[in-house]
Order: sequence, then structure tokens, then C-alpha cells
Amino acid sequence: MSPTAPTKTLIQSLKPALSPASQGMKDELFQIVKRLSFKTGDFVLASGKRSNYYIDCRMSTLDGRGAFLIGHLFHELLENLNVDAVGGMTLGADPMISSVIYRSAAVGHPLSGFIVRKEAKGHGAARQIEGHIAPWMRVALVEDVVTTGGSTLKAIEAIRTAYPTVEIVQILSIIDRNAGGAEAFSRLQIPFQALFDVQAFLAE
Repeated sequence: MSPTAPTKTLIQSLKPALSPASQGMKDELFQIVKRLSFKTGDFVLASGKRSNYYIDCRMSTLDGRGAFLIGHLFHELLENLNVDAVGGMTLGADPMISSVIYRSAAVGHPLSGFIVRKEAKGHGAARQIEGHIAPWMRVALVEDVVTTGGSTLKAIEAIRTAYPTVEIVQILSIIDRNAGGAEAFSRLQIPFQALFDVQAFLAE
């Protein structure tokens, strides 16, 4: 067994599960993403790889019903992890962060939110991380589609540089493209969970 196998098994065993009542919401979100976000053609991905399909999740995360469902489902997966804040790399994570913190306030346990810029601003406070984050926090990161995980890995690097005592306890995404992202997060010993595997959309 490889040295990383026990860690990966442990991380997989820690994945939170959705309640049976939320499965219907997950099924509805799948149909929204399939209708609004799944496109076929010839595309170059953010990772630089070419693909015959593209998933533009912003069409779903910026849809009213889609945003509602994402906020509900992501919040449920986080509510027992004692997180203080939810964040991610701008621009894709922004609407999901808003959905989750809105849902958290609606159920009486408001979370904070933050966004990570690709690089620090050249003016004002010159921050790379905007919003509510503090050295004592436990945080979760969200991403719409994970391919290699590059965007979230950059966010992790920025957080660990600026706030080395912050604990990143979970990464959530809508879709995992099975292209190395999950393995990259596992090497960092950060649990990762996606609502959907891309194969579910390719099989339709």
C-alpha cells in the first residue's frame, strides 16, 4: 500500500452525507446544471486542456433556483464541521459563497464569507483576500467545477501565506471532472467532496 493510501481512506471516510430529504434538491440541481451549464463542442479549459464539453456553472450558480439549492446543499454538508467562514477563488466561487452564507443566516447560524483574488490589488489595502477571515478560523472552500484543482490550490496557498493558523477543513464543488483535483487535495490532507461526478452528465 502506498504511503498516501491510509490518509486518502481516512479523508474519504470523513465525507459528510446529505440527508434523505435533501436528495430531491440534489436531483433538481442536477437537472438545472444539465440544462443551463452543460455544453458540448470544442473548448479550452482553465487548466489549458482541451475538451469536447464545457460546464459553465455560473449559469447555474447565478440562477435563482440554482443558487437556492446550492446554498442549501453546501450548507448541509458543512453544518456539522464547525466552520466559521466559507471562501474561494474569485470569480467562480463568489455566488456560491453568497448562497451558503445566506442559507447559514436563514437557519440562525450565520457564517462569514471571503474571496481570494488571483493576485493582490495594486491599490487601497493591497489585499489578496477580501472579506471576513481571521487567524483563528476554521474555513471551507468552494469551487464550481474541479478539474486539476488549480484555482483552489492557489486559494489555499494564498490563505496559508497570509493566515498560516487558519484551518481549511473542507473543499466542496458542484462537479468533479476526475482530472486530478481530488488527488491534489488529498495530498494536502484536505477533505474534498463534489455533489456530482462529471460522468453522470456524460452518461445522459
